[in-house]
Amino acid sequence: MYNKNNRKITPSLGGGVFYGLANQIKLIIRLMADSRISPWLKLLPVGALIYLVVPDLAPGPIDDAAAIWLGAYLFVELCPPKIVDEHKAVLKMGIENSSQDQIKDEDIVDAEYWEEKK
Repeated sequence: MYNKNNRKITPSLGGGVFYGLANQIKLIIRLMADSRISPWLKLLPVGALIYLVVPDLAPGPIDDAAAIWLGAYLFVELCPPKIVDEHKAVLKMGIENSSQDQIKDEDIVDAEYWEEKK
């Protein structure tokens, strides 16, 4: 974000659609790799992805997107909340550390740019 007072550009952690989608995918991957989650429960996102490959029962991409969203949503909601919160905390900690700690005040150079005419 551009701040007029001290003229510093800092990354926004607000996100957006793609930011939220990327975090949800990371969470699902982490939960799929966790041995504390039931293998039967792990069939939900796998089944949603298989539905994408199987010939459509209804025309259009909306039903595919809805099936994948529903499978992912149910998987996260049915996982034990304590485990989901643990993985969310790790993801959040990684995001905050990777973006905020990289930019330091001594790394910022205040300068102006002009182009010489030939």
